[in-house]
Amino acid sequence: MAAGEHTDSRHAVVVGGASGIGAATAHVLAQAGWRVTIADLTEAVPPEAGSYGAGTQAAGADVVGAHDSRIVDVTDEASVEALFADTAPDLIVTTAGVSTLGLVTDHDTAEFRRVLDVCLTGAFLVFKHGGRVVRDGGAMVAIASLNARQPGRGMAAYCAAKAGLVSLAQVAALELGERGIRVNTISPGFLVTPLTEPVLQIPGLTEGYAENSLTDHLGTAEDVARAVMFLAESPWMTGEDLVIDGGAQHRSYPDVLGLATKAFS
Repeated sequence: MAAGEHTDSRHAVVVGGASGIGAATAHVLAQAGWRVTIADLTEAVPPEAGSYGAGTQAAGADVVGAHDSRIVDVTDEASVEALFADTAPDLIVTTAGVSTLGLVTDHDTAEFRRVLDVCLTGAFLVFKHGGRVVRDGGAMVAIASLNARQPGRGMAAYCAAKAGLVSLAQVAALELGERGIRVNTISPGFLVTPLTEPVLQIPGLTEGYAENSLTDHLGTAEDVARAVMFLAESPWMTGEDLVIDGGAQHRSYPDVLGLATKAFS
């Protein structure tokens, strides 16, 4: 099927689709004619305008009736298995993620494991159970991060989880390729989403991220959603990590921990 051609028969499952990048992805896919299942910790409703984060254009009315929703906990294997028990989607997108701050030598071990459980093991479970049922010739996309390749002080758990996710997806691409299934990751730079909004309360951090961009465009969740659509319709692209960060990877990463320590000490 050529890019730009859409049929209502195509089905996508968006894990973490109730807000942020996931909600924007559900919106873009629904607008393009896909039937979308939104899976999240709580039952999702059609997202309202602006619920993806600042700077987006989405309107909730555009996706009313275009999707159904399921409850899933990506840290619970039985929950993930149940999500895919009665479906054979053409596309699976996993966006679930959490983060925390702490120096390696001081990091709370339980917090470190929590971030890996959601960001890495959760994606593994989606690949494991979703990979069994996704249609031959279909696609899987996982949302990684610029932090998969660009470290930040105090971000050991998140950086490790996202770097592992990129490598995990490449292994999945190798193993699922014989069925024509393409597996890719997207590594966004900093976006304003419900996950990152608390971080923006740290004075100087927004300016630090803006200064890292080589463009005058601050990224939005919809930028990432459009990249998901690109990967869904790119038959010769698999095992890749698509970085969309305004060129931020070519500059130094803001000192998030330092700014946070200064703000709250």
